[in-house]
Amino acid sequence: MGERVADAVAVTRVVEEVHRESWSTVLASVVRLTRDLDLAEDCTQDAFVRALRTWPDGIPHNPAGWLTTVAKRLALDRLRRETTLRRKLPLLVEEPGELEQPTDPLRLVFTCCHPALARESQVALTLRLICGLTTREVAAVLLISEPTAAARITRAKKKIAAAGIPYRIPSDQELPARMDVVLTVVHLVYTAGYVATGAELTRTDLTGRAIELARMLVRLMPGEPEPQALLGLLLMTEARGDARVSADGELVLLADQDRTRWDVKLLAEGVSRATAALRQGNGRFALQAAVAGLHVTAASWEETDWRQVVRMYDAMMVSWPTPIVALNRLAARSLVPGADLEAVLEELDALSKESVLAGYAYLPATRADVLTRLDRPHEAVEAYRQAISLTANETERRFLSRKLEGLHQRPEGLHQRPEGPPPVPRAPRAGT
Repeated sequence: MGERVADAVAVTRVVEEVHRESWSTVLASVVRLTRDLDLAEDCTQDAFVRALRTWPDGIPHNPAGWLTTVAKRLALDRLRRETTLRRKLPLLVEEPGELEQPTDPLRLVFTCCHPALARESQVALTLRLICGLTTREVAAVLLISEPTAAARITRAKKKIAAAGIPYRIPSDQELPARMDVVLTVVHLVYTAGYVATGAELTRTDLTGRAIELARMLVRLMPGEPEPQALLGLLLMTEARGDARVSADGELVLLADQDRTRWDVKLLAEGVSRATAALRQGNGRFALQAAVAGLHVTAASWEETDWRQVVRMYDAMMVSWPTPIVALNRLAARSLVPGADLEAVLEELDALSKESVLAGYAYLPATRADVLTRLDRPHEAVEAYRQAISLTANETERRFLSRKLEGLHQRPEGLHQRPEGPPPVPRAPRAGT
């Protein structure tokens, strides 16, 4: 029995909430049954459509369970009707102990990140299936066009079907070859939620899912430093969540956040995990976690050791020389006391020629900040306008618009306090 709900608007709100929180769990359960990504995705979507139609007569007490049951029944009906039933029947046999697996979403991540797939397709497919992102949202996260994102997702699905890629967590011998892309994808899932597309600054369903996956990876490989480092990075970032938005819903940069609003427990765990990872090596996630640690352990924004931050980015550029890492390094360099801002601006202008950054709002936003501090407000205005045009999040757009308005009202020659790097250093597009 469900709770009686006659209001269609309320039902829509509940369905949207369950979609955000349980999409990947429902989909993964259907994939485990069918071993067919297209079929599983179609049936999962149909189950959500049926929920919109039937839940006005009563919302089930376990919405995710209802959706899983309906999606599986739809999938079995489809299989029975298809001429390929005989071929698919062996795949419907559950492995021992497989019926209720909390690691199903992680299995789906590893399936999407199989080495037989091109890396860029691995990332796009995982964001689509694990996060339930639309193709447009996938394109925004990866800084690519929507048709390109759609093509990558389609190619990956066809490859999985043609190659018979198994739906399972790899063996210990297979894990190292798969780990880097899986960590990258989990990081991108978090990024997609940390600065979401649309009105809200954050999608906590995505950030929460990424942290859950990171914890699963740590349990899967407890002795490996990079999963520990990634989890530490995400926890230190998550700890600042409440302080990122003011009481009236506006963006608050790290420099201006009330640190008493940070989650002390999450912060302590994140710092501990990041420190442990750094003792074992300096992989790219360990270095990113080190940068986050320098920010959150400083007594204040002004007391951050920016020279050490730059050194971390220098090391990152050796192992992970991407345009976005280079951008964050330049943003940090601009904050070193006595920095040569003209030289920083020259390197930013050179970096703007990188095609991967063509639609990346944080590049012109960083240029605008440096130009403002160089007392070149007219150029800063144009940079802010460009950043606003590229921003997909309404909260960030309002923040940048306020900065632009402030430039119009600022007297000539009045220096502005440096703001530092963009709100979040997004992970680069796969393969760059």
